Amino acid sequence: MNRILYIDDDEGIRRLASRALARRGWDVTTADGGELGVRLAAEQKFNLVAVDHYMPGIDGLETLARLRELPDPPSVVYVTGSEEQRVAVAALRAGASEYVVKSVGDDFFDLLDASFKAVVARAQLERQKAAAEEELRLSNRRLEALLAEVNHRVANSLQLVSAMVRLQAGALSDPAARAALEDTQRRISAIAQVHRRLYTGGDVEHVDMREYLGALVDELGQTWSTAEQPRALRLVADPIQLPTDRAVSLGVIVTELVSNACKYAYPSGSGEVRVALHRDGDDVFLLAVEDDGVGMSGGISPGGTGVGTKLIRAMAQSLQTTVEYDVAHRGTRAVLRAALA
Repeated sequence: MNRILYIDDDEGIRRLASRALARRGWDVTTADGGELGVRLAAEQKFNLVAVDHYMPGIDGLETLARLRELPDPPSVVYVTGSEEQRVAVAALRAGASEYVVKSVGDDFFDLLDASFKAVVARAQLERQKAAAEEELRLSNRRLEALLAEVNHRVANSLQLVSAMVRLQAGALSDPAARAALEDTQRRISAIAQVHRRLYTGGDVEHVDMREYLGALVDELGQTWSTAEQPRALRLVADPIQLPTDRAVSLGVIVTELVSNACKYAYPSGSGEVRVALHRDGDDVFLLAVEDDGVGMSGGISPGGTGVGTKLIRAMAQSLQTTVEYDVAHRGTRAVLRAALA
């Protein structure tokens, strides 16, 4: 049985309401004023509280305000003899669930009973909705934690594979075979960087490309720059977020383009390689990798096995785009435009 608290300073109304509502299936407790009503509501659990507007001491609106301040405030139906619209508006704005005009006879208690049932049903639906939303939030947090752990393990596994490939490359005497394995190791590291970003960041579905490319370019700079042939790698990037799969494709493309520039652009000395990533409108990004070296012939890098070129083409296709080369640039400039999602 639903418990209600009926607050009214009129003793006759309280007795009449108690009997009439009890006949309609309600367990009724009464209070002769707002002070007592608020105290009872704080001490006991009620499904609903009915509050009269005109009362000595604290009136209905003040009582309503104090009820709303309770740790677990009950639903409130505001009951008054006034038909003034401003009273109804004030009560509803203050947090009342329903407003009923007081009258004489069973019709009033029928209306009150119907209002009580509607408010209790609505409150139950709201509680069920809140519980479902909380369960969904908990489920999402569990899934995010699980996905972060998966990314952590994938990153560690890729790092292990990268280390194994590097060890194997160091054991080879054939320069071409060693170079091929070193290229493979860099490609694996580029993908591992994405998964490291996913489990260390707050978003497990998107990658901050400025942070990711910053770490990737630093790693490539340490790999390719030597005392004999120093390479200066520069990055300028907007804070762009990309989905994981698109970030992986872009990371592999940057790795290949930067590696090609470091290997072939400056055969006789030092040089600079520049990487830029910018937003181009609302839905598109622009990637440019350029150097001031010897340039290209027919759009194909001088030397190499061609695997890098195939990878660039395949990764660009996964982004639904192509890599284009600026023939007017004095060195080599590769440009790619693609959608953000």
